[in-house]
Amino acid sequence: MKILVTGGSGFLGTHVRNFLNADDFSRRAGYDILNFQDVTRVAEYDVVIHLAAHLDKNPASAGHVFLTNVEGTVNLLREMKENAVLIFASTKDVYGRFADGFQEVPESCQTLYAGQTALEWSKLIAERYVEYYANARNFRSCIFRLSTVYAPASPDNVPNFVGHYVHSLNMGERLALPAKGLPLRDLLHVDDFSRACQAFIDSVIRHGLYNLGGGIKNALTLRELVTKLEDLSGLQAVIDAEVEVPPPVPMNYVTNLSLVTQELDWSPQTPLDEGLRTLFGKG
Repeated sequence: MKILVTGGSGFLGTHVRNFLNADDFSRRAGYDILNFQDVTRVAEYDVVIHLAAHLDKNPASAGHVFLTNVEGTVNLLREMKENAVLIFASTKDVYGRFADGFQEVPESCQTLYAGQTALEWSKLIAERYVEYYANARNFRSCIFRLSTVYAPASPDNVPNFVGHYVHSLNMGERLALPAKGLPLRDLLHVDDFSRACQAFIDSVIRHGLYNLGGGIKNALTLRELVTKLEDLSGLQAVIDAEVEVPPPVPMNYVTNLSLVTQELDWSPQTPLDEGLRTLFGKG
């Protein structure tokens, strides 16, 4: 089985590609999803895991965000061969503030516009294209609305906030927490994301849409996360209490894993402590 990972040299893609022994489709590998000639390569693969995206929430970048995340995705979808598998990495943030209405957020949470940036909105629009082309061209499709997926550092990649906290501890840099560290997030190790991709590939499901994260067993506040990182590393965080960082939207997010567990027989396998140790080069 031939597997291709778009964005396969990126923050998550590097690890997903290695885990699944996949090929890389990225600008670092000489391929661009906006290049019509490059994307014809997609037709050679049995599975395409689409992680490539322009991840910028600056309003000034909206045009390029929509171009890359929507039109780039459509370029790939047009080249998918019949009965192949397309796995699309979307985001929990398509729910915006509506996610705060749930202790554990289900796929039925509303996705109406509520101030989401072009990044989140482009992902939601791309989801609809995935559903359309999967049915029109008769290939299997899976949309994962990802919660916080963390991964060990890799060359030339910017980590998410979990990796940023680890870097701050390692370097002794001051760390400012949004809303005094009260926001709640569930964390998922990148290897468990790769296992979820494999679970869909191995399933008989034609089209699926799932929230994917660590769930309630891997949820903690940002302040609790910093404390855990201190315990695991033996380092002391330097918390900057004078800098006020506004609360994120949503304030709290924990993934409801009922549907993905039921349909794909998947659940997180990496214990939180074990997974976070890998960010320090341990375990």
